[in-house]
Amino acid sequence: MTKVKKPDIIFYQSLGELFYAIAASDKTVKADEYEALLKMVMNEWKVYEDVKDYYDESVGYQMEFVFNWFDYENTDAQACFENFCDYAVKNPDFFTNEKITLIFKTAESIASAYASKNKSELIMLAKLKILLKEIELKNKLN
Repeated sequence: MTKVKKPDIIFYQSLGELFYAIAASDKTVKADEYEALLKMVMNEWKVYEDVKDYYDESVGYQMEFVFNWFDYENTDAQACFENFCDYAVKNPDFFTNEKITLIFKTAESIASAYASKNKSELIMLAKLKILLKEIELKNKLN
């Protein structure tokens, strides 16, 4: 039986980077996209993850913090997406089937929050889906 590694705080920070990339893929982050992230953190991630950081705060807030920071800095969405992909490829053990499902659900929620998904978001979501499927397959083989 394979032992599942417990994600560290960097895992959640990487997710914040990914979710920012999805929201900023069209060069602007809308308030509705940020609200979608907050809703997912409060209703899904905090319920699913009972993990705390150094200050006894839910690690789910790391996603929100990083998202806000990159938005404030107006960081390049594509670079953020590539950073997340690099992290995911190097740390596949953190990506359980449940987390993969929740990651994609969160990304979809953010992309759908304002009007409908645009071309930039659809492309990034398709690439994310491929990456997550590859990780899922790799984890099944191990």
